[in-house]
Amino acid sequence: MTERIALVTGANRGIGFETCRQLGKLGYHVLLTARDPEKAEQAASTLRKEGLNVAPSTLDVSSESAANDLIQAIEGNYGRLDALINNAAVLLDDDVSLFDIPSETLHTTMNTNFFGAFYLIRAIMPLMIRQKYGRIVNVSSEMGAISEMTAATTAYRLSKLALNGLTLVVANELRRYADIKVNAVCPGWVRTDMGGANASRSVEQGADTIVWLATLPSNGASGGFWQDRQRIPW
Repeated sequence: MTERIALVTGANRGIGFETCRQLGKLGYHVLLTARDPEKAEQAASTLRKEGLNVAPSTLDVSSESAANDLIQAIEGNYGRLDALINNAAVLLDDDVSLFDIPSETLHTTMNTNFFGAFYLIRAIMPLMIRQKYGRIVNVSSEMGAISEMTAATTAYRLSKLALNGLTLVVANELRRYADIKVNAVCPGWVRTDMGGANASRSVEQGADTIVWLATLPSNGASGGFWQDRQRIPW
């Protein structure tokens, strides 16, 4: 079988980095992206020293042109992309009221957390349709679930709510392509720079369901919201 290619955004640390590691251990050629080229290279180098096939790429997910350029480069270099993991995200308004967040904070959060995924999905779709295979995993949060839509941290919540909606729309748009799967995942409260040292879950636990969704078999589910390999409410 042709070597699988996976792209992971925001992957120089935390859950994204661990996702690259786990995919690499499964034999994937992993494209590890970060906004800072030096950080991308350092992270990829660490994983290559573990014997994994990982290459760095620079990507500002909030730039549509950057997303298009990267996908064009991937198509030119590899001719395929089997898995897209939209992991890059920011949390800029932790526990801040809707009435107190600057408008710019909302714009920045949406540009990274929602539009970043949207740009890449739209860019990669023609290639996945041509190859008749694809796995898209949007790393979301239970804070974006309607059932959990409480007060504060509004920009982050709304960005993940929009990401969940995007997941459903894209899954339904692509339902006629049986072997293209689109899902969202909540990794839980993970010990990362964003989650903090007191979080209850390890990065290994946080990445597990992401990798599971990125490697689903042909009869796997699409259009779901998942945690610990189980469906959770939207």
